[in-house]
Amino acid sequence: MSKDASRDFIDNLPELGPDETFCFDCNPEVPCFNRCCAELTLPLTPYDISRLRRHLGMASDVFLNTFTTLRSFPDTGFPLPMLRMLDGPDEPCPFVTPAGCSVYEDRPGACRYYPIGRGTKMAADGVAERFFIVRESHCRGFDKGTSRTPQQWMKNEELQPFNEANDRYMRLMAMVRATGKPLESRMATTAVLCLFQIDKFRELISAMNIFSHVAIDEARKTAVMEDSLDGDVAALNFALDWLELIIFGQSQGLAKK
Repeated sequence: MSKDASRDFIDNLPELGPDETFCFDCNPEVPCFNRCCAELTLPLTPYDISRLRRHLGMASDVFLNTFTTLRSFPDTGFPLPMLRMLDGPDEPCPFVTPAGCSVYEDRPGACRYYPIGRGTKMAADGVAERFFIVRESHCRGFDKGTSRTPQQWMKNEELQPFNEANDRYMRLMAMVRATGKPLESRMATTAVLCLFQIDKFRELISAMNIFSHVAIDEARKTAVMEDSLDGDVAALNFALDWLELIIFGQSQGLAKK
């Protein structure tokens, strides 16, 4: 879908006010169960991939090669891994089973949000949100269900860590977009390693002795190098600060020595 087509699609979705409620449930009792887990156009964020590859016990490069097709955002040049659907009838998600999602505890943020969409843009006081209802012709989840506001839905689907990580990523992309100059190919390759291959990024930190070139305290160093999901979050935040520093020469979260 082109950028203009994507914008038209979003603009034509019913907007949902922050205090407005909608009724929806998805479970094996709903007739269309699993139907939305096929023929997907599903981009994966750095945080999505950290969760998924840890759930599967895979190195990040193996996960990317096995489950994604790597594209890029045309206006920024940032990497855009797309979840690769299986071949065959209906092109199912590689993680869907007759009983439901096999990676449910670590499913991507986009899956957690469905059937609402969250649009964001940078604002003076942080991130401005808009919410939309996505209604597909096959979906029966709206026939009956629990009434919730967007905020209640996000809490129920445990979306806070996804939003925090993704909004920080969005901020860096917005900064690059504002320059009108997408990343050059070498920098885009660096971004793939730093953002989507956190395990490899840690190796790069050690090999290049990156910590010696920036002002960073010992507690943050320890957090970044910790091999855990919390460590991945710390490493991702450091990677975003470091990319901002090398792209723009300065960063809100990191300074050169």
